[in-house]
Amino acid sequence: MLSISLAKSIGIGSSRRDEVYVAAVPLRATKGPAQLLMSTAYSLNFWDLQHFMVIINPSSLHSQVLVYDFQPQDPESIAVAVAALSGRNVPGVVLTRTLKKLPKRKCWFVGYSETDAMDAANRFNKGWHTDLRINHQDCRNYVNGLVEYLTGMKAVLEQLQSSSMARDEMSLTRKD
Repeated sequence: MLSISLAKSIGIGSSRRDEVYVAAVPLRATKGPAQLLMSTAYSLNFWDLQHFMVIINPSSLHSQVLVYDFQPQDPESIAVAVAALSGRNVPGVVLTRTLKKLPKRKCWFVGYSETDAMDAANRFNKGWHTDLRINHQDCRNYVNGLVEYLTGMKAVLEQLQSSSMARDEMSLTRKD
């Protein structure tokens, strides 16, 4: 089996298919000490204290990069944070937005979509239950599920976490 970076560098499977990436950003928190704590955890690469999302880089040269993620409806609410951390369900929302280009840090190429990635992501999102529950139905479960739906790769976050690529923050070569 070829590594992801080797497959991409030699162009295997790259015939006009959408690229799929996973990215990490700091968890959102209320301004002040909580926000400082989340930013510090992200900077120190504490895997469990990061928010993960899927990024699709369409094969069309004129399309913008799309971000898909799942988070609490009110991610900066202290009441939501307490409820989520205590294991209770909180209202969640699937978001889709555009980026002008791929992030330079903490963004990993994970494969090519097997079909039109944007249509497939929209189908996946329609079936996604939006009750968020930490470690059962959160951004990690969403990313693992969407990446598997798009590429067939199972447990992508676990693979990234165990790889030196994720631990050392090495970014893969991408089209800029």
